[in-house]
Amino acid sequence: MELRHLRYFVAVAEELHFRRAAERLHVAQPAVSEQVRKLEEELGVRLLERTHRSVSLTDAGAVMLEQARVVLRLAEEAQCAARTASTRAATRLRIGYTAAALPSAVARALQRVASAGHLDTTLDSGSARDLIEAVRDERLDAAVIPLPAAVSGLRVTELGDEHAIAAVPIGHDHATRSVIDLEQVAPERLLLLPRDANRALHDSVVAALHQAGLAPTLVELPNADVERALLAVASGAGMALLPESVAERYTAPGVRFVPLAGSRPAFATGVVTRRDSEHLPTAAFVRALSRSSQRPPVETPARAAQPSLALAA
Repeated sequence: MELRHLRYFVAVAEELHFRRAAERLHVAQPAVSEQVRKLEEELGVRLLERTHRSVSLTDAGAVMLEQARVVLRLAEEAQCAARTASTRAATRLRIGYTAAALPSAVARALQRVASAGHLDTTLDSGSARDLIEAVRDERLDAAVIPLPAAVSGLRVTELGDEHAIAAVPIGHDHATRSVIDLEQVAPERLLLLPRDANRALHDSVVAALHQAGLAPTLVELPNADVERALLAVASGAGMALLPESVAERYTAPGVRFVPLAGSRPAFATGVVTRRDSEHLPTAAFVRALSRSSQRPPVETPARAAQPSLALAA
């Protein structure tokens, strides 16, 4: 049974006239008669009573008319949904990011892309590992993550380096300084986001402290919630070393951000996309992000993130 059979039958059943049905369908009358005959043969029942003067529905035909209308309506809705989905995919941009590494360039890039035309943009945060898998599985179009990361098979566009910055309680002596160095930080209780939140920054901080011969009390927070980390600093739990982009995105009462002097812990950031993607909004976002990062894009081969605020002793 084809949809064409049902359309022709419905036209005849509603017009109760083969010629008018043919005119309504913009086809020849014999074609209408043939398709209705094939439908009756397939069903094994007569749907229409035909005489030289009139056409009428049989009991089976009346039931078939009701059901055929339902089928045709559902088919039309399915076609509409498919077309809408295709159009939506062409204007949809799904971006992932890690809360512990979100350069301000991302917001500027999204503004650039949005100004070029209508775009339905969604933003999802998560751990770098989960975001990378979401890009692989096509649940995200792109993800902004700290580097290096396990991104084999994906396209990586590096965006630049981001340095660590000290988050200091507002009442601390260091809060009045324009810059501080690691030696001044070392005697303090030092809070860090979980390593899985930003492995590159975590490892860079540990390496910088080791190279400087410093051994502060390191406290790894239980989750990647930046707001809770700042709350811990404000409550006097210690100082924190965070990505400098946090200072651009957060205003935290009771906390002052102080740049580090000298050799500062740093990590790279990048945006990962699928190599086979031909999604135009994604390409536009990557281009805009590269420009907003104020450095030429560098595509590289693949290289090898609540509720609780309990702090480690």
